[in-house]
Amino acid sequence: MEDKWIDRPAPVRKGEELDAGRLQAYLQEHLPELSGTLNIEQFPRGFSNLTYLLEIGERQLVLRRPPFGANIKSAHDMSREYRILSRLVKAYPKVPRPLLYCEDDSVIGAPFYVMERVQGVILRPNMPEAMHPSPSLMGRIAGALVDTLAELHAVDYVAVGLDGLGRPQGYVRRQIEGWIARYHNARTEDIADMEKAAAWLSQHIPPESGAALIHNDFKYDNLVLHPDDWAEVVAVLDWEMATVGDPLMDLGTTLGYWIDPDDPPVMQRLQLSPTTLPGNPTRAEVLELYIQKSGREVPDPVFYYAYGIFK
Repeated sequence: MEDKWIDRPAPVRKGEELDAGRLQAYLQEHLPELSGTLNIEQFPRGFSNLTYLLEIGERQLVLRRPPFGANIKSAHDMSREYRILSRLVKAYPKVPRPLLYCEDDSVIGAPFYVMERVQGVILRPNMPEAMHPSPSLMGRIAGALVDTLAELHAVDYVAVGLDGLGRPQGYVRRQIEGWIARYHNARTEDIADMEKAAAWLSQHIPPESGAALIHNDFKYDNLVLHPDDWAEVVAVLDWEMATVGDPLMDLGTTLGYWIDPDDPPVMQRLQLSPTTLPGNPTRAEVLELYIQKSGREVPDPVFYYAYGIFK
């Protein structure tokens, strides 16, 4: 495969610039091995937490910070994301290596953390046709996605010190109640099918299946693939929503992103992941692959899928 498909940054968006002078001084104080002039670019896909490429000499680092003007203490907690990576990297190699966390707003205007850059390919729904994998390779990539999700759910989150990350008891019910409340708070008109779905989910909450470290946004464009073998996942990105909870809810989120080629047109328009490319397994096949890889039973797959769609 060609290097041109490696995920690359772009110029920093207007209004999202960083103070290069202050940032370089801070980095060289805390990472004294760095030398050279700091060059900053931005990965253009991120609009939640912002992601920048920092080049200093031969080193390439990635900086994550909250969006400008965001309430960073609620949905954009950089210290939480840094803590997850710092502890997870000990037992799960498919995360970028975190290097430092800064809570001093005077450096770039908000807390941030810095990690090593992991170079590779990221598959997105609107990628150029020339970038589309062959059907055989696409099937291997899909298998690697499912393997990586199952491997994450097998991590001993207690052993790596992440047992305080979430509240697994009652997680399923809290998620259902929380997403229904978010829908009601955000709706601008009554949608009968949404009300039916909300009622169905509330009435069919299954028993908890257990607790695991879960990602909560696991899909193709949060995976970095090896540039020489796209069927090898080298890193999982965007851990801001990770927590400890029921792993089958994490599976449901992934299934919710998984559009099949024969799904209705309204679902095709919602496609957030390139799952309709030839070679991809169907949702049902993804479910079976996960069951085989994880060894977990999934007695209520429709519930978890409906939850993923509702989100």
